[in-house]
Amino acid sequence: MAEQKTKPTRQSVEAFIEKLPSEQTRDDCHTLIGLMSKVTGEPPKMWGPSIIGFGSYHYKYASGHEGDTCLVGFSPRKAAISLYIMSDGPERTAFLKKLGKHKAAKACVHVKKLSDIDMKVLEDMVKSAVKSLLISTH
Repeated sequence: MAEQKTKPTRQSVEAFIEKLPSEQTRDDCHTLIGLMSKVTGEPPKMWGPSIIGFGSYHYKYASGHEGDTCLVGFSPRKAAISLYIMSDGPERTAFLKKLGKHKAAKACVHVKKLSDIDMKVLEDMVKSAVKSLLISTH
């Protein structure tokens, strides 16, 4: 089986953020770190070269593929900030309807800037995802 590419590194989260070209993106990253640290009780860690993640859990698919990944995380990309919040079903749909300006993909939500979204909805979404992952893995 192939080795998992996205895993925790020793790279400094702060050094990664300081290299970002936009002050707005750096500020948004610090806001997300505050929110996700508060919800998870975990410090931020770099997962691979560009994902800031919080906590971890082990997953195993029916196919037999398994690995470890962060409970929640985000990555400031050129076009948008990708939020990695693993939740699905009707609850996710309800959160997304109230979130604000975003683009949803299967495993993440993309936002241009945090001022485009409702931060309380995001916090509730993160809480729900963390709770559901911790219940399903224990």
